[in-house]
Amino acid sequence: MRTYTATVIERRELTHDVRELDLRLDDPPSMSFLAGQFVSFEIPQPGRRFGLTRPYSIASPPQRNDAITLLFNLVPNGPGSSYLDALRPGDSTSFRGPAGTFVIRYDDGATHLLFVATGTGIAPFKSMIYDWLSEPRESRATLVWGLRAERDLYYCRELNDLAREHPRFRWIVTLSRPSPSWNGRVGRVQPVVEELVKTTDGLAAYLCGNSAMIRDVSDTIKRIGRCPVYREQWYRD
Repeated sequence: MRTYTATVIERRELTHDVRELDLRLDDPPSMSFLAGQFVSFEIPQPGRRFGLTRPYSIASPPQRNDAITLLFNLVPNGPGSSYLDALRPGDSTSFRGPAGTFVIRYDDGATHLLFVATGTGIAPFKSMIYDWLSEPRESRATLVWGLRAERDLYYCRELNDLAREHPRFRWIVTLSRPSPSWNGRVGRVQPVVEELVKTTDGLAAYLCGNSAMIRDVSDTIKRIGRCPVYREQWYRD
């Protein structure tokens, strides 16, 4: 890993507690990375000799190497998210990276990629999906995304456009606490994953989100015993 300096070029409030930052790389002016990797920020801690290190997955595809996009939850008093949320266009920041081995394994023989996310665990999958779609491939991909309620939805238009333009990609969102007017999937991601694992051949599953989801979905897939599982735990603060 090496240290990069960058300038904030755009900040977006996607929901009441989800933010997106675009960072232009200044020194060095470009970065090569693999879809699914992350960068780490050292957050200063007053009165302490060392800061806190917080990793954030890169949400943008590696085809653009002069800037990166980060996605994060704003957690009350969370040191990492509070630091990032305080940044504004024109501000300078620094981070180390890229790092991580949570990347698509194109050599495992899978013909259908299953991406399972909760919350902002969708970040590495956004990068992976765009990277995967950048070349013609025989494989297919399904994203299963778990959120709480309608107010937590974002990226819907973008994902719908991708699915319409690329029939080999589809996405399913399920809400655990929707309003009575919600007419989509209800509940956690586990039943959706179990259904897909039982009915789809050639799967490889990629999981990113809270530790409970990763544990439960891993156990479900292991019980059925049909595909490899790759995991990345989601950091909230």
